[in-house]
Amino acid sequence: MFEVQEVTDMDLVLGGKLSELLPPMQSIPNEFGIGKRNKWSKLISDWFFYGIEILRWAPKEGIDPYKALRHIKAIMSSFELGHEYKEAACAYLLSIWFNDIQYEVSAHDHMVIGHTQRR
Repeated sequence: MFEVQEVTDMDLVLGGKLSELLPPMQSIPNEFGIGKRNKWSKLISDWFFYGIEILRWAPKEGIDPYKALRHIKAIMSSFELGHEYKEAACAYLLSIWFNDIQYEVSAHDHMVIGHTQRR
């Protein structure tokens, strides 16, 4: 299993060291990534495009959920590498670290393709 890494507050702003935070692309199952129909890929897409409010999480045994979510956020904050790789990796990591995460899309206004949309 890919281990949760410690990330700094600066990593959360600028993105962390992706070589330490991301599993190799070839180790990510094909079912994860952009447009894939599973709860983990949808969660990452919603988080990236709209922001989410986590209502409840069920981490797997031995996983610190706070640390795991910081790890994911550091990946998402990075400008390195392609979005497709990062989205697939984040969905995959969530699937191995959590049994479930219940969330809502943030209730604030967002810009979506040039239009303000209320979610």
